[in-house]
Amino acid sequence: MHEAKLSDGIITLSPLRLDDVEAHLTGEDELLVRWLNGGPGTAEGVEAYFRHCRQQWETAGPLRAFGIRVGDDGVLAGTVDLRFAAEGLAPGQVNLAYGLYPSWRGRGLATRAVLLASQYAANEGGEEAVIQGEPENPASAAVAQRAGFTPGKQTNSKDGTRFNWYVRKLHVTTQ
Repeated sequence: MHEAKLSDGIITLSPLRLDDVEAHLTGEDELLVRWLNGGPGTAEGVEAYFRHCRQQWETAGPLRAFGIRVGDDGVLAGTVDLRFAAEGLAPGQVNLAYGLYPSWRGRGLATRAVLLASQYAANEGGEEAVIQGEPENPASAAVAQRAGFTPGKQTNSKDGTRFNWYVRKLHVTTQ
């Protein structure tokens, strides 16, 4: 299995695990449901998704889903995921999506997670990171801009939802 554990000393990103299901369901609120999840989670649905995420790690699939963890005990504060292939992406583009649970918002953790995930994407061959946010979600746009993303094009999904793109060139770093 090719999985990663990334840290900046404040947060750690590591693959989502089945024992994260309860914490995720507890942390889910109407903002995560609206902007990220597409509907309220159920134990069965979240567990199935987390199993899919594990399978993606095990097979080096196009999805890399991380838990955003805080503190020595690795409390789950939210999620960030990378999609190395998705509808609308050009070769080399990587879609990045993120969300924090309510008690962790407003501390700069999402920006830290985006920066760590972007570095991971670069080291895995990504050339440009893309964040797609609905215009009615200014908090997501603010995270993108704090992480060095610049406004790009606007697109519409199949259901007519409008998305503002934020893009950032990726560069491999040696550690």
